[in-house]
Amino acid sequence: MEPFWLWALLGANGLTFVVWGWDKWRASRGGRRVPEASLLFLALCGGFVGAWIGVRVFRHKTRKQPFRLYLMLVTLLSAGLGVFLFLRGGFEL
Repeated sequence: MEPFWLWALLGANGLTFVVWGWDKWRASRGGRRVPEASLLFLALCGGFVGAWIGVRVFRHKTRKQPFRLYLMLVTLLSAGLGVFLFLRGGFEL
């Protein structure tokens, strides 16, 4: 994989994980939350691994079934796009 794609994916997942933690922290204090659409968008942009790690580490968004379904669909879409690009030569190992 080209260094750009590797760094982009690491950055997307790191950012998604941090935002997930920020949202959990704000939720525990009754503060203003990160919109669910924003969390899903970050996951769609390649941060789905960071999102799932955030679900496990922060125990956040574990019971909201519609959201979990959307996250699973976004994960499949994002991973499928990555496989498609890899197979089409969009990025190389």
